[in-house]
Amino acid sequence: MASRSRDDELVLLPLGGAGEIGMNFNAYGFGPPDDRKWLVVDCGVLFGREAFTPGVDVIMPDVGYLAEQRENILGIVATHAHEDHIGAIHYLWPTLRCPVYATPFTARLIAGKLEEAGLTQKVRVNAVPLHGRFSLGPFDIEFVSITHSIPEPNALAIRTPLGLVVHTGDWKIDPEPLVGEVTDVNAFHKLGDEGVLATVCDSTNALVEGESGSEAKVRDALAALIATLKGRVAVTSFASNIARLDSIARAARANGREIALVGRAMHKLVSAARDTGYLADFPNVLDEEEAAQLPPRRILYLCTGSQGETRAALTRIAADENPNVKLGPGDTVIFSSRIIPGNELAIYALHNKLAGIGVEILSADDHFVHVSGHPARD
Repeated sequence: MASRSRDDELVLLPLGGAGEIGMNFNAYGFGPPDDRKWLVVDCGVLFGREAFTPGVDVIMPDVGYLAEQRENILGIVATHAHEDHIGAIHYLWPTLRCPVYATPFTARLIAGKLEEAGLTQKVRVNAVPLHGRFSLGPFDIEFVSITHSIPEPNALAIRTPLGLVVHTGDWKIDPEPLVGEVTDVNAFHKLGDEGVLATVCDSTNALVEGESGSEAKVRDALAALIATLKGRVAVTSFASNIARLDSIARAARANGREIALVGRAMHKLVSAARDTGYLADFPNVLDEEEAAQLPPRRILYLCTGSQGETRAALTRIAADENPNVKLGPGDTVIFSSRIIPGNELAIYALHNKLAGIGVEILSADDHFVHVSGHPARD
């Protein structure tokens, strides 16, 4: 552990994600005010909403203060791969210009974003193994496995000469996450015994009574529900919820249906999961043209667009803008997701469009098709 001087301070600079959902960006600073070293935890976006920010696709933190002292930024550490935690890295890296650290699945998705932005040769993305530990200047960082709605979510134990901070990232306690590791409860006990100066913690759903529920129970419920449906079935979910995609695929296979992925993010996330050792038993998928040739009772479309996004697959299908995927009377769309606050108008508008073409809509309001990735109060 690095030594400390009398003038050293440990500070937290939350530039996004504190008191809001999205755009997570927290910077930890250590040292005297005139020579402070910075560690950035997560670098995410907030997606624009047509009703509130018309014409704006993404919103990012204002990092002007850090940019003025970027020579003291030691690195960006990503807790997990959701867009509100990594979606701004390729936008803001030219301003911050520091190494990036993440576990393999997250590093794979970050690398893909950097490649699309033409930054592959400039940015060093360091893949840290699960439970890995490394040091950046005065910061000693340890990854602690937790559970969330994406593979490889991590809490960070950040040790400094002035004390230990536990930064949870997004989390829940799920004894059966289906994909990835369970929460490393023993590691948290050890951190508590060591002594924690502060915990910076995900509080989404803290006011919701009860428990968040397990992915394993959703898997069983989806299989039973799909067994009752006769026509074409489309299921929309967060593409990053790899366990949910696996559950939907298994439910389709159990009911004699083939799978087709619809939407760029679905293809990208399934590919990244396979490349990093997940989804080993995921079935082969049909392309949209092949799927269109099957009888309605034999196909299940796995679509992006659960939040009513303007350019997502399900929105285009509802508007009859997909030349290969057609839905109508006798078909069903399952929303295996929650409504992110602020997206209500877009989602209900999508529901109306689907209902207008005769599609039955099933959601978490009336069926057990979703559990949250965040911890309810219990």
